[in-house]
Order: sequence, then C-alpha cells, then structure tokens
Amino acid sequence: MPTDCISFRDTAYASKLICDYVEKHPKLQSLYNRYPTLENFKPQLNAKKAEFSITKREVLVSSLLKQYAEWIPSEPITSRILSLAKENTFTVTTGHQLNLLGGPIYFLYKIITTINLAKELKIKYPENNYIPIFWMASEDHDFEEINHFNFQNKRFQWSKMTSGAVGLLDTSELVELINLFSNVLGKTANANNLLELFKNTYLNHSNLANATRYLVHTLFEGDDLIVVDGNDPSLKRLFIPAVTTELTYSNAFKFISQTNDKIKSIDKGYKVQVNPREINLFYLKDNIRERIIFKEEVYRVLNTQLSWDLNGILEELNLYPERFSPNVIMRPLYQETILPNLCYIGGGGELSYWLQLRTYFQSEQTSFPILLHRNAVLLVTLKQQQKLNKLNVSILNLFGNKKSLIDKQIKKMSNFSIDFSDQKAALKQQFLKFYELASHTDKSFIGAVLAQEKKQMKGLEVLEKRLLKAEKKSHINYITRLEEIQLKLFPNESLQERFSNFSDYYIDYGDEFIERLKLELSPFQQNFHIFYL
Repeated sequence: MPTDCISFRDTAYASKLICDYVEKHPKLQSLYNRYPTLENFKPQLNAKKAEFSITKREVLVSSLLKQYAEWIPSEPITSRILSLAKENTFTVTTGHQLNLLGGPIYFLYKIITTINLAKELKIKYPENNYIPIFWMASEDHDFEEINHFNFQNKRFQWSKMTSGAVGLLDTSELVELINLFSNVLGKTANANNLLELFKNTYLNHSNLANATRYLVHTLFEGDDLIVVDGNDPSLKRLFIPAVTTELTYSNAFKFISQTNDKIKSIDKGYKVQVNPREINLFYLKDNIRERIIFKEEVYRVLNTQLSWDLNGILEELNLYPERFSPNVIMRPLYQETILPNLCYIGGGGELSYWLQLRTYFQSEQTSFPILLHRNAVLLVTLKQQQKLNKLNVSILNLFGNKKSLIDKQIKKMSNFSIDFSDQKAALKQQFLKFYELASHTDKSFIGAVLAQEKKQMKGLEVLEKRLLKAEKKSHINYITRLEEIQLKLFPNESLQERFSNFSDYYIDYGDEFIERLKLELSPFQQNFHIFYL
C-alpha cells in the first residue's frame, strides 16, 4: 500500500490549535504534561504506577469480567482482563460513539493507532504490559449522531424515538435496515461476510453497547484489545470523590474557565472546543438522561421533579453512583480515574478539549495522560489514481477549496497566461509618473489620479476574471471530471474519513483491508496519510 503524507496544516481541515500541537509549538507547553514520544512514556509510566492503586485494579478487573459475561469471553480476552490486576500492566485508550457499523471510517483509524501504540510500547519497555482500550460512549444520548452510516453514498438510518443512554437501546428492531442494506450489497464473498457481520452484531446482542463490543472484537480479532463500558456501577463508585467535589465546589467550571481564558490569550486564532457548566453531570435513571443544575441552593434534574439539597444529593450519589454520568468535560477524568492509562488517542476535536483540562486534572490530583493525535487517512483506489493521472492533477491539490483548485488547473492548462500581474505592475508604474506630476500642481489633481488608477486596475481585474470564465467554458468537460473525482475523495466537501464507512472498502478488499492499514500506519507519524489501494 504506497503512501504519501501531507501536514495537518496543509490539509486545511485541522484547527490552528491542533496544527500547533502536533508541530510541538512551544507556546502550548503549559497545556499538556508530556509530548507524545516513546521516550516520554518512561516518566508517564512511573507517575501512573505510583498513582494507580491495587484496589482500583481489582475493581476494574471484576467489572470487565462482568461486562464480558454475556459473551463467555475467549481465554486470551480473559487473560488480558486478568493482567490488569498486575502493577506492570497499563492501558492506552481511545473512545468513540456507538455509531451503526462504526460510523465514519476514522473509527478504524482510532483503534488501529491505539493497537499499534501498545505494540511499540511493548518493544520499547518490554518489562510492562500494554492493553489497548476502546472506550464506548454508551452514556451518550445524541441518537441523531449515531443512528446512520453511509455506504456507496447512500445513507442507511435507524429511525426511532429514543431517550436515555444510547448503550441500552434494543437492536432487535434493526431487521428492516439490515434488509435494505442487503439489497445493495451484491452477492460477492465480501458482501456476504459484511452482511453476516451486520446481522451477528445487531441481532444477536441485547443492546447497542454489547453489539458494538462484538463489532470491535470481530473487526480486530487477534489484537490485544479490551472494550470498556463506563456505564458500570462498580466503576462509577471509584468516581464518587470526583463527583462529590464537582457537586460541592464546581472545580471543573472554575479551573477549565481559567484555562479557556489562557488559551484565548496564547493565540487569538485558537478556538475553545467546549465550555464547562457549573455542574458537568447528567442524571441517569430508567429512560432519563438529563442535566443536573444548581439553583437557589437546590440541585435539580432538568425536565423532572427530582431535587435535593447538598446532603440529599450526596446521599443519592453514595447509594446510586451509577445514576451520575459525567459529561464531555468530566468524562476524561473518569477514564483516567478507573484505568491505569498512559495515553489518550483522539482526533483534532477531542484533543482540543483535552488540552483544556490539565489544570483541572491537577486539582483532582490525577496524572494527565499523554495526548496523541490518531492516524488520519485518505484512501485512493487504483481507478481514482488513473483518473487523477488523466486529469494531470496531484492528489495533494484536492485538499481545500474547490474553486481555487479549478482556477489553478484551468490556468495551468491554458495556451496563454490568465495572470495579469505583469500588466498590473506596468499600470502601477505608469501612474507613478502621474503622481509625480500631481505633486507639482493642484492637490485636487492627486485625487483624480488615484480614482483613475483604481478604475483601470479594477478594469484589468474584471478582464482577468472574464478571460478565466471564458477558458472554463472551453474546458467544461475537464472541470466536470475534476469535480466528480474531488467529490468522490472528499464527499460533501469534507474529509473522506468523516463520511465514508469502512464497508465501502471492505466490499472490495475484505479482511485484508484492515490488516494492511495496521501494517502501514505508525502512531508517531503525526501527518495526514494518503494511501493508494
């Protein structure tokens, strides 16, 4: 699988903050603890080992064995879970929503980056064990974000009314969607395998969380992966101290607000990803998932009759910790509280809000993980390569603005120059003589010269645009083909990895597709990859 690379900055799709982070800009050093290099994992290991207790490990192991009980997990999975009880076992973690069939394909890139990082750490520091973790966002409620996937530019959507945490959704009603999917798959061996995967994932498991666990393990069978569902009473109990602090002192709001101000002061081009609330918790019960608010000395659950004073809500917390769900602000702290974790692997948006959290972690006396940008990939098929060659356009030129690309290509193809820069320079030189003449006569003449210069310069710009427009008309077939290939590689004028599902490529390449990605991707290559299939 031949590859090219482009910097995140040159893709035009990454934020300034993330570009500066992956390029290790000094002005960001206060926002993270250690930059992602193999050498920096040594002190990270020591810090986490000193902090993470045997008691926490025992709770984690017990919880995971229960989570996998429905499966009757294989001996390798059980062994990996049991190894988490040992002081020399650590995790590297990524997380994702419970999208149907994984949703956009970067779901794969997250997991592959995490698996490969664990392998590299084992080579560098063989005295320890490293378990790649996939954290399921099972407590999320935004069904609209996860209820669909795209295949061959067709949207397949699960339509239903929901409330509460998405991980508990019953998947048995997906039969109709599976039938729709099967109608477009064809009858090849890969198509049959894909259909069986869909059926086994969603019809043989009780809810969306268990289905997603099956999907991840099936796609990455043989890899040392563990799937964690944070919606777990025993794990939530470990988080009681942090939730107590949040309810009592609103530390997240205080410290993250300060960091947000700091980020804005570092660079005006930086945008804050998330803003903390006074209380960053949801209340979960039955089909309820609503925010907890504090008003007039009373804690309330929005859109319900539930309310407590401080003592009352702390009693509720200690009796039913599973009912308290961290929002996006507190979820990272929850992960790092219950896992012996060294590194979080995420995309640009995720790392942007993780960079807001360091001082909050310090206030909770929890070590801040190393933050690693996941592998990012554009997949280009052989047919697409051939089309690009015929159009005489580089794949690197397809990133960014469509109009700019077309303008550039048409100017390159034209038999004559469509750049009037020389004419504009000559015109400017001519008007210098008029300004010289105006300096020796009435000052009102200067205004007349200035107005005329603007008029004639504008005229040249209009002619330049008209000439380009005329050339576009004469190359309309070329432009159509160029737009088609760009739309294929950048659907909806966005990155392919944020639109296409892995099934688009599995249908042609089967299991080999994921294996090739695992072989070719490297976690510390902090560039955007272009893979030629």
